[in-house]
Amino acid sequence: MANILLGGNPVHTTGELPQTGTTAPDFTLVKGDLSTVSLSDFKGSKLILNIFPSVDTGTCAASVRKFNEKASSLENTKVLCISRDLPFAQNRFCGAEGLSNVITLSDFKDGSFGNSYGLNIIDGPLAGLNSRAVVVINEEGNITYTEQVADIKDEPNYDNALAAL
Repeated sequence: MANILLGGNPVHTTGELPQTGTTAPDFTLVKGDLSTVSLSDFKGSKLILNIFPSVDTGTCAASVRKFNEKASSLENTKVLCISRDLPFAQNRFCGAEGLSNVITLSDFKDGSFGNSYGLNIIDGPLAGLNSRAVVVINEEGNITYTEQVADIKDEPNYDNALAAL
């Protein structure tokens, strides 16, 4: 269980992020058109998983904007922005912001992504949502970088994530 903070107050997750050097756990998430996608659908691409509680908060929105900006210059790399928001909210946000370099995916159906990656928050006011984290996966499906952001209100370390590509 990860011990993280929400505005300085302790909260906990269901587990720990997978370790670097291991094979990324498979997942099934919901796209904006309500179809499903799995990790294998991205085989051969580098992936940045930008994981956060909700796109309707300032820090989460900032991370989607920042990775959208960075993604435009990355080769063979896809940025997956993952939350438990409904796909409709994710589409609304990206449409209103004009963001087209990231792929929003939802874990709303059963939280299985958050469980397999150890990210479901189990207590505090955001219980049931995913914590803020970044996971980088190489073309072979191996994890090359993880960051469990210590305080949910803080942004991830973009430079370290991008350097792991």
